[in-house]
Amino acid sequence: MQHINTKCVQAGYTPKSGEPRVVPIYQSTTFKYDTGEAMGALFDLQASGYFYTRLQNPTNDCVAAKIAELEGGVGAMLTSSGQAASFFSISNICSAGDHFVSTSTIYGGTFNLFAVTMKKYGIDVTFVDPDAPEEEIMKAFRPNTKAMFAETIANPALIITDIEKMARIAHANNVPLIVDNTFPTPINCRPIEWGADIVIHSTTKYMDGHATSVGGVIVDSGNFDWEKAGKFPELVEPDESYHGVSYVKQFGRAAYITKCTTHLMRDIGAIPSPNNAFLLNIGLETLFLRVERHCQNAMEVAKFLENNEKIAWVNYAGLESSKYHDLANKLMPNGTCGVVSFGVKGGREAASKFMENLKLAAIVTHVADARTCVLHPASTTHRQLTDKQLEECGVGADMIRLSVGIEYVGDIIADIEQALANI
Repeated sequence: MQHINTKCVQAGYTPKSGEPRVVPIYQSTTFKYDTGEAMGALFDLQASGYFYTRLQNPTNDCVAAKIAELEGGVGAMLTSSGQAASFFSISNICSAGDHFVSTSTIYGGTFNLFAVTMKKYGIDVTFVDPDAPEEEIMKAFRPNTKAMFAETIANPALIITDIEKMARIAHANNVPLIVDNTFPTPINCRPIEWGADIVIHSTTKYMDGHATSVGGVIVDSGNFDWEKAGKFPELVEPDESYHGVSYVKQFGRAAYITKCTTHLMRDIGAIPSPNNAFLLNIGLETLFLRVERHCQNAMEVAKFLENNEKIAWVNYAGLESSKYHDLANKLMPNGTCGVVSFGVKGGREAASKFMENLKLAAIVTHVADARTCVLHPASTTHRQLTDKQLEECGVGADMIRLSVGIEYVGDIIADIEQALANI
């Protein structure tokens, strides 16, 4: 069994003699066959291979296979964005009239996707406080509930989800637990080992690491028993839109991810380009190195902020003062992520002035790449939410989200120090 660091570099692609050392870019929409019968077998899911990049592409599949190995799943599917991964992860098993439960402290775009867009399609959601007792969260489940969704580390509130607790609750209600593991990445946390059934990422963030390519991924653990749960006819019963295939009977543990690929991706087509998958793979090769440096730098920055008189509060689970410190050490003993949230004394106006004074850190609508960047979530990524929804998400008006990069930490701290001095 190879170490996860080695898998970052080697997994997903093994070249044969005389083949390219690096995963090639198969920048082609279609693939040639000598007979119609050979292609027909692919359409009938009776043979494996490639016929159209909207469904599968060799470059994309190599990268998906690498991420599946990193997370410990049976298979994975790349998507065009993290938002697409969130949408597919739910809609693969939820239809109009169904319901799912989600923690409230999630990324603002995902919150709006669930609360507004998916409700328009007839899929209802109930948001719960991830810190609530199990018996309280259990009350959110209904007979038509089909899934539970959470983020390992909430963006941007940085609340740590007790994955074991959420898995117990989900499985007690015969539904899978879907976990967005974007911030810790599989280097720091592998949710499947703590009971999660499906893991998703916005690969745009740490996995890419260089702010070059928007993307997402869904990883199937293969552990959830869809047939025994008795709630998922779309996976168990014949799919008349695909030659009457029963995904569970034909594909076993890979039923969920196979349906996601052959059905949803076929119909909706939110694929990444092979070129973007190639760039993502380059990022994955150094993921374990970058994540370690991100966490080291973020810890030093968090300590500096905690001891600065102009800072009202700091939220970083690596700090012993954090209410999530013990849980973080249990789930992520090697570190959490490179994102620190905090408030500047003086509220929204002081926060705005602080960000304008920064020189090294850039104000961008992004997080978790090699460069230090900063954002005011209440007026950007979460601005579509009401004050009540902001409160539910754990996003205060004074919150600053600082994504600590891999630059020399002394320069990062010096930039923060001069920005605070000039408020």
